[in-house]
Amino acid sequence: MTKSLTRQSDQILADAAAVKRRVAMGQSIGTKSRALKRQHLWRKIAAIAMAVGAILVTAGVVGAIINGIGFYGVMLTVLAAVVATVVLSSSIKLRVPTPEKLAKEPLKVLAGKTEMWLETQRPALPAPAVNLIDNIGVQLDLLAPQLQTLEENSEPAREIRKLVGEHLPELITGYRKIPANLRQEKRGERSPEEQLVHGLGVIEREIAGATRSIAEGDVDRLAVRGRFLELKYDGLADAQ
Repeated sequence: MTKSLTRQSDQILADAAAVKRRVAMGQSIGTKSRALKRQHLWRKIAAIAMAVGAILVTAGVVGAIINGIGFYGVMLTVLAAVVATVVLSSSIKLRVPTPEKLAKEPLKVLAGKTEMWLETQRPALPAPAVNLIDNIGVQLDLLAPQLQTLEENSEPAREIRKLVGEHLPELITGYRKIPANLRQEKRGERSPEEQLVHGLGVIEREIAGATRSIAEGDVDRLAVRGRFLELKYDGLADAQ
């Protein structure tokens, strides 16, 4: 019995350490958020290349007019290129959507934007919740291709947005509003931390169920409606 408890304790510590490493490294929880980051990086590189190219062309034109720009002209050109690179690198930032904007994102980027927002929340969540966040990232990757088959303003699309753009952020932000010293204090059957983990598990299953329903072409059976009562009335509101 003691050995079993020791193994379980060691596993919990190992899982927590793995979670901390993933969070510290800023790893993406899904391929869709990774793709958005890659697109942003290439846009930044393209903007820098265009700016530096324009500076070089300008220097070349000036040099042709005045028969060379000389040593100081070359130094000024290099300095201008460096300044342009630094300014563009710092000013062109990847914007993480706010919870208010998530529900309004187009379906084609909804999964990726949700993953990006979830990645910013991981440092403030307990290890079991972070593991579930990673699992939700997997489910969002599976859901993303199915979303392309839906009309933007269809009822299934609205229900999906409500699930990942409203209920998911509300669950996490509700937990984060609770003082840290009260998050493990039980009120009723569960503590706020346990309620968070439970709620994330419900959402993970709902996303998986929605993916199956859309893939099967049975959008009328999209199971993302009534079960939210479980989150609403078994959520974190009473614990705050």
